This record gives sequence, structure tokens and C-alpha cells, in this order.
Amino acid sequence: MPRPDHLQFGALVHGSGGHIAGWRHPRATPDGELDLDAHVRLARTLEDAGFAALFVADVVAIWGHQLDSLHRTTRADYLEPITLLAALSQQTSRIGLVATATTSYNEPYNLARKFASLDHISGGRAGWNVVTSVVPLEAANFGRAEHFGHAERYERAAEFVDVVKGLWDSYADDALIRDKEAGLYFRRDGRRAIDHHGKHFDVAGPLNLARPPQGHPVLFQAGASQTGRAFAARVGEVVFTAPLNTDEAVRYRRDLDAAVTGAGRDPGDVRVWPILTPIVADTDAEAGEILAELGSLIHDDVLRRLVQDNFGDEDFSDLDLDEPLPDFGGDTNRSQSRRAGLLAVARAERLTLRQLALRFSARADTAGSAATVADRIAAVWRTGAVDGFNVSFPYLPEQADRFTAEVLPILAERGLFRPAEGATLRERLGLPLPKGPR
Repeated sequence: MPRPDHLQFGALVHGSGGHIAGWRHPRATPDGELDLDAHVRLARTLEDAGFAALFVADVVAIWGHQLDSLHRTTRADYLEPITLLAALSQQTSRIGLVATATTSYNEPYNLARKFASLDHISGGRAGWNVVTSVVPLEAANFGRAEHFGHAERYERAAEFVDVVKGLWDSYADDALIRDKEAGLYFRRDGRRAIDHHGKHFDVAGPLNLARPPQGHPVLFQAGASQTGRAFAARVGEVVFTAPLNTDEAVRYRRDLDAAVTGAGRDPGDVRVWPILTPIVADTDAEAGEILAELGSLIHDDVLRRLVQDNFGDEDFSDLDLDEPLPDFGGDTNRSQSRRAGLLAVARAERLTLRQLALRFSARADTAGSAATVADRIAAVWRTGAVDGFNVSFPYLPEQADRFTAEVLPILAERGLFRPAEGATLRERLGLPLPKGPR
């Protein structure tokens, strides 16, 4: 299929905002995560502005066990995504509803049923962000002494997705005839069991639910390591990225297109959405002041953990925040691409631990007036490397309100953006409907 000729936007939804100290900002809602009314208001704001989807991230553990930093953040307090999205589905009518769910600490049948249910309840607006879990602490909540190894996680994930797709195809689209007169609820020849026996899973099927309205809920993926990119090329329909600069975004898109083709798929069937963390203010100077203010609200203990938790398997407790980050070697069982990216930036610019943490917590290149933010979005769009952006608002609700009310109209006036159209998430993204069984 052809790629979109205009920008698409999704929103990464956090209760009080995506910045690690966003909840402390004077205009943030600190208890926003558990405030359903706040989630509904945000979802409606995004929907009315023409966002294609909203996205709820997740880990099945408290993110970190070091109380020196954990008790200063919101990382111990977040709702289960599918439950939240089911509630939002009844308060919205168009916006896509995407949830993170791990293949490492779930079973295919349960997840297939949950996402199919969300797709039915929402009228075809569900999406699944497929992850393999980057937080080793999740293992202890599921009876495991150690986290799955990196290669095993992706091997398991590949089989997991295949099983889930098979379960979603348990019934033909027209199998459920519900013929009262004949007393037939479904056609016998329209139902199939998958009878899967693989290395990691044994699943008989069929799913106890009709095929989802979209055929398959849309699959999102964010793998950035070589293994992760291969997985994204095989299954991803919307791929989240976090390039360090425009050149890297262009290279990523070129490499992903080649990998998608190599996997026997059409690159036109894959959308690429890099992360965008805008700070919108009346002037560029004021936006810079807000960015600095957010940085000042991050406690030193949190700064240290912010890097360590995304770096993996190193002890930063004795490091001076204002000294350059030392060299580290070896592998990690966390996100390998994230570790490599942090190391590359730190070494190239000789950043201190504090500087790296502040750089990681917010991207200064998206802070400015509405016109400045729009200019920077347009510049990346024109490279052809992206189809849209996954927007993480540093604090809520103000930044979502300003972005939708001030930035999007500028992009629309330039012919770069128009509200997403279509009844289902697939239609809004311009993605094909998976063929089902006959």
C-alpha cells in the first residue's frame, strides 16, 4: 500500500506526563494516573484534534527497586492498560486504543482474547504494542529466578505472535450466522482449531470469540537492536523509534524498509513513528525555561537511576553526577540498543552523568513556540524517514492542550496534517485488512 501523504500522530499517555519529574510541575496533575476523568478528557482532546491513536505503555512490575529514587517518581503507580482502554473505548468513538503487553510474562490465549475483546468493544480500534520486557524485575513476579535472555525473549515473541494471529483467525469473518430459525449459531466449516505445538507454547484453540473487527488488532513494535529490528520487520505494522538525529532516522527507515522487504512484506504496509517530546510555549525562550525548570525538579537520586535503569547491569551509586560517564563494556540483558545509544552519545560529547540524564529525560530540540515546534516536525517529515510521531507530553494536561490547539493547526495550514479518518484503527492508519480463513 502507499505510504500516507500527510502526518499521523499517536500519543504516549502518562497520567501526569512523560517527563520523569513531570508530575512535580506546577501545572501538572500529580494524581492523573488514577484519575479516569483526566484520562477521558485527554483522550477526547486527542480524538477531536485528529490523533490516530493513543498508546499506554506498561511493565508488569514496579520500575526499579531502589527506594532512594523510586519514592520520588510515579514509577510505582500505573493502571493496567487494557482495562483503562476498555473504559476509554466507551468515552470515545474514533481514536485508536493501543496497549503494551509482554510476550515474556503472558500466555498467547489470554492475550489473544483480551485484545480481540477490546477490538470488539471499541468497534475495531485496538492495537497491541508487542514487547519482550526490558525490566528484569518482572521475572520475580512470575515465578522465575532470572529474566529470559535477550535472544530467547525474541524467539519466544515470534512464536507468541504467530499463535495469537492464529487464534484471532479461529473463525471466518462470516462464520457466526446466528440463524434463529435453523438453530445455527455458527457454520461448522467456518471454525478451526490451531492445534499449535511449538518450542515455547502448546495451544489447541480455537479462541472463544468471533474474529476481531479489524481481522487482527494493529501490531506496534519498538525493537531497535538487530534482533529487535528483524522482529519489527517481520511483525510490526507501526514501529516506534527513538533516533538521536535526523540522519539516524533516515538510516533507520532505509534499513527497516530493506528488512521488511526481506521478510516478504511490503514496506508500504509499515508506519514509522519516532518519539516526540514537545514543549510548547509562547516563545522559544519561554520553552527553554520550562525545559530547565523540569530538569531542576529531578532529584539527584532520580538523575542517577534514570541513566542506570536504562543502561542496565551497572552500579552508578558511587559515580559523581558532574564527572564524565566512564567507559563500560560487556553485554546487558536489558535493551541493548538503548545501552549502545546512551554510550555513543556520552562518549562522543564527553557528557557528565547529569548532562546525559537531562538529555535523556527530555529532548530539547522539540521545545519552542508553536511555530518552532511545527518547523522541526516538518523538517523531519520532509526527509521521508517518518510517517508520523508518537508524542509524549512532558506534563499534562497543559502540553497536550497547547500542542493540539497551537501546533497542529500550523501543520494543517501547511498541508502537512489532516485529522485521521476511518472507522477502525487500520483505516485511520491506511493499513490493509489481514485476510482471514474461509
